[in-house]
Amino acid sequence: MQPLQNAGYDRAITVFSPDGRLFQVEYAREAVKRGTTSLGIKSKDGIVLVVDKRTTSKLVESKSIEKIFQIDEHIGAATSGLVADARALIERARIESQINRITYNEPIRVESLAKKICDMKQLYTQNGGVRPFGSALIIGGVTENSCKLFETDPSGALIEYKATAIGSGRQASMEVFEEFYKEDMNLDEAIDLALDAVFEATEGKTTAESVEIAVIETSTKKYRRISDEEVEKYVESLLNRKDIELNTDEDSEDDTEDE
Repeated sequence: MQPLQNAGYDRAITVFSPDGRLFQVEYAREAVKRGTTSLGIKSKDGIVLVVDKRTTSKLVESKSIEKIFQIDEHIGAATSGLVADARALIERARIESQINRITYNEPIRVESLAKKICDMKQLYTQNGGVRPFGSALIIGGVTENSCKLFETDPSGALIEYKATAIGSGRQASMEVFEEFYKEDMNLDEAIDLALDAVFEATEGKTTAESVEIAVIETSTKKYRRISDEEVEKYVESLLNRKDIELNTDEDSEDDTEDE
């Protein structure tokens, strides 16, 4: 139950609580935490975006669930939280990238786009009659042969990462990244690491149908969604690795018992 002194402060976005909190923004963050896991990894060859799009019913067409979006030729985004809010932010991002091309005759920089989206998010924390966006975005892309990866928060905060995750499996995924991430990884190694993180975040409930992968390669500076056939191979490799690890752990336990 909410403390009495905080009662009423969660009803308006423009009112701070006595301890300096905006409850509506915190509730928006909770909406993100309830979403499925989305991940982004920066490798020496480009950016990898991976999402878990598990469905709650076998009747749902998994292909109809969109959580990875192309924003421009060289930029992609993965989302978690309220899907409708995410679509509105993606549409704004696409418009901003095209405005930049028309105005300056050059592709928008990844950090510039991320800041523009965060400016919009922050605006929705300052005005009455609106609510914060209940969605977080991982924005990744390639600018001038340099890979950039940003995470945006419902408050409008912006942080650049080498590898990050949003959604319900963030903690488990970040633990995997903290232990195994290396800056000199190639694209395939980054995809494998992202799938390892998804596997941990979903407690082993990872299938080719529940995963979607996109990459932005440094060499081409082009966004590319990985085909279903390729995803199936990556997931099969993941499950084989996990089987080997499981068998190794069981053998170690048997050796300990024999001693």
